Amino acid sequence: MANVKINEEQTTSSKKLNLSWIWSEYSVIIAFIIIFIAAALMNDRFLSLQNQMNILLQVSTIGIIALGMTVVMISGGIDLSVGSVLAMVGVFSVMALNASESIFVGILTALLVGASVGFINGILVAKGRIASFIATLGMMAAARSIALYTANGGSKSAEVQGFSSIANTEFGIIDVPVIIFLVLTLAVYVLMQKTRFGRYVYAMGSNEKATLLSAIRVDRIKIGVYTLCGFLVGIAALIETSRLNSISSSSSGNLYELDAIAAVIIGGTRMTGGKGRVIGTLFGVLLLGVLNNMMNLMNISSHLQGLVKGLIIIVAVFFQKRD
Repeated sequence: MANVKINEEQTTSSKKLNLSWIWSEYSVIIAFIIIFIAAALMNDRFLSLQNQMNILLQVSTIGIIALGMTVVMISGGIDLSVGSVLAMVGVFSVMALNASESIFVGILTALLVGASVGFINGILVAKGRIASFIATLGMMAAARSIALYTANGGSKSAEVQGFSSIANTEFGIIDVPVIIFLVLTLAVYVLMQKTRFGRYVYAMGSNEKATLLSAIRVDRIKIGVYTLCGFLVGIAALIETSRLNSISSSSSGNLYELDAIAAVIIGGTRMTGGKGRVIGTLFGVLLLGVLNNMMNLMNISSHLQGLVKGLIIIVAVFFQKRD
């Protein structure tokens, strides 16, 4: 009888562990499925193909930024400057585009400026020993100020034909920004799961001192992490500028850092670093996209959508602490 009770207790314990592991690993996917089904039941228009494509298009820019934020947060840092940097990159890329009348120059400018700002963030954090929160908060203010000064507080419009077609072209039923987002998701997934750089980022986020004692150049990894994030912000800025054929120095990128951080946290990445997955971020982005779309279809005030995102972040962090 004693053996039977022990076996029953072991079986019960094993089931609890399995359920806990399933929730820990797949909670964002489960939450996404539940919200997706709820949205479909609440509004008949939600499941239309056009609406689904619209959701993917709307989340593509934030999704690309969230990929960079994922890498930064896995490393144990955070980047609050992404929204302001997007505006600054957009302004500079449009100015270079109009001055050179070359789409290639505009694209190259966006990528170089984005990566350069990320590199500066990395230098401040790695070499300057400044906390990532403070360093990127300063960059957030500086980048927005530069964008406003350069554009005289207004907008910059692209004057070269063909530039808007970059983000407004479709392959079949899928828009180019969606394809770019999915390709970059795969690329960052491979980078983080299949390369030495990815392993070092996870190690650094888990225990920076131990990683340093393992003869790993932590400073180089940090610089690489923030440079990658800036590069991805450059791509996002290029897509947003091309979609609208203009960029606003005052409003473009506003609160994008909140959306990106929300998607990353919902996707299971820990604020303290060392744990997180690119696939989780993908579903976190999609979950927020479905939520926004559902609220729009239900005519819920846009002013309340920030409240919903804030509550989701709090709930996600709460459950992370219970893992």
